Amino acid sequence: MKKVYTLDGGKVAESQDQAGPILVFCAPDDAEKRYLTAELKVDEHTLASALDPDELPRVEFEPDHAAVILNRPKKYRAEDGLLFRVASTGAFLFADKLVLVLDEEVEMFDRPKFFSRIRSLREAFLRVVYRSTFHFRDHLAVINAVSDELEQKVNTSLQNDYLIQLFNLEKSLVYLVSAIRYNGSLIERLRHNAAKFAFTPEELELLDDIAIDNNECVKQAEIHSNVVAGLMDARVSIVNNNLNHLIKRLNFVMIALMWPTLASALFSMNVRLPVDHEAHWPFWAIMGIAFGPVAIAYLLYLRRTKP
Repeated sequence: MKKVYTLDGGKVAESQDQAGPILVFCAPDDAEKRYLTAELKVDEHTLASALDPDELPRVEFEPDHAAVILNRPKKYRAEDGLLFRVASTGAFLFADKLVLVLDEEVEMFDRPKFFSRIRSLREAFLRVVYRSTFHFRDHLAVINAVSDELEQKVNTSLQNDYLIQLFNLEKSLVYLVSAIRYNGSLIERLRHNAAKFAFTPEELELLDDIAIDNNECVKQAEIHSNVVAGLMDARVSIVNNNLNHLIKRLNFVMIALMWPTLASALFSMNVRLPVDHEAHWPFWAIMGIAFGPVAIAYLLYLRRTKP
């Protein structure tokens, strides 16, 4: 699907004019791919890289444009099961237009914070890179909140469902840390090739801000990853400890039920017993022998388990 945007008063706004300076292709079909390769002279391999989630970020310079492959968080879906994935974005910067290629429909210019007071297509391109960094931060905040919630559930859980979800979060953090680091290398490459991009001093200052925020994002992701990885063993031990407590309670129930059964079996045998069969007290005596030790054991158990 193709979307066209224009720079209106320093803001990026969607336009119906097909000749707009900013083109966004979300999951392009065959006709749109032919337009990109035939009309805009985008390299087929680079175009395929923009749609490949496993592609590493890089910068390539063609005769009439610069091609940039950038990592970004993939849109989360419920069927992913708390597994946050990484996708690629292809940015092709021409002299008179900026072309973005994505493998899914994503609103690239939905945050006025990043897309206001834009003076050039180069700055719009840098804002796209900037937005990707903050998009990673948003995912890290969500992962942190979900991890805290799962930690509370694991404390009282006896099953592996929550541990599997924590494992998915740990796996996601590994991918996110790698993606953010690769983006950091891309940002350094952009700084080294500032002359080829013809960045202005203001754009170079923005690029420095992007590099600083990306480094902070890497550190934040590493902290979350280390915390989740370090607590996985402790949470497994908590589940095992909960299971041990349950087994102790079941053992107590089995032992408690065994004594009344034994007492009832002894006094119900078809043999003569040294009791007065006409009196009522033997029944209550047998009940006391059967359930008295159970009551005493229960009181001792409560006293021992009382915090």
